[in-house]
Amino acid sequence: MSITTSSMKTVRPRFYKTTRFQALIKDIVVYILLIFLSFVFIFPFFWMIDASLKIDKQIFLWPPQWIPNPIYWQNYVIAFTNQYLPFATFFKNSMILEVGIISGRLLSCTLVAYGFARLEAPGKNFWFGVLLATFMLPGAVLLIPKYILFNKLGWVNTYLPLIVPAWFGESYAIFLMRQFFMTIPRELEEAAVMDGANTFKILRYIIVPLSTPVLAVIAVLSFKDIWNDFMTPLLYLNSASKYTVSIGLAYFSGQFTVAMGPLMAASVVMLLPLVIVFFIAQKAFVEGISLTGLTGR
Repeated sequence: MSITTSSMKTVRPRFYKTTRFQALIKDIVVYILLIFLSFVFIFPFFWMIDASLKIDKQIFLWPPQWIPNPIYWQNYVIAFTNQYLPFATFFKNSMILEVGIISGRLLSCTLVAYGFARLEAPGKNFWFGVLLATFMLPGAVLLIPKYILFNKLGWVNTYLPLIVPAWFGESYAIFLMRQFFMTIPRELEEAAVMDGANTFKILRYIIVPLSTPVLAVIAVLSFKDIWNDFMTPLLYLNSASKYTVSIGLAYFSGQFTVAMGPLMAASVVMLLPLVIVFFIAQKAFVEGISLTGLTGR
């Protein structure tokens, strides 16, 4: 018995040391991999900011000159004061679309998602399946029919083809909201009904305040998609005074030359709203992404 006990005492420290050493090696490998991947993802943004502070001759040097010398702030001045390239106007136009589309999408999708999640109606599950089936439709397939429709309505070269469809719902946003609404306990709604609340009051005072995470997810994803959308505004807008920032960036690329410095400066400024919106809504965004995958009954 004493031999067995002593042998166990000698084996345990060796086992613990081996386990701790393996865990340490695993952590080192993971951190090295994370640092490498972080560098890979951050490098394009670093190069964009670095190039925005150089003259074109320095940008194309090989081997590259990593630190601008001297720092050339004139690229930002050229990008925003060129009378033939009103980038500030493009910025304002994009914000108009952001407000119109996001507000319409949040309002319409909240109403539809609440109906799918809580209200009882014949064929509700069938129509929800039809909604999910629209995920398989490529956006390019709908470009020509939608353009013909909006052209018949006389909406071409206005913001209406871009804003109005958002007020009739969006399938992916409805799906996310419906999944989140199903995680909210029904007891809260039952208590509100006992207090005399109707459906719209329940939605306004209970569902919406508790749904901040999923609303943040929809708002951030929508903001990114609208801000980066190039094809849709280019299709419906013909006047340069109504162009968005994504179209404005294409103006820096000529037929034979590219104004690389001003282009990078404009790209940096275009990126800032996305970064600001994400950091403001980061907590709610991450929470919403983690919760919308859950289902309830």
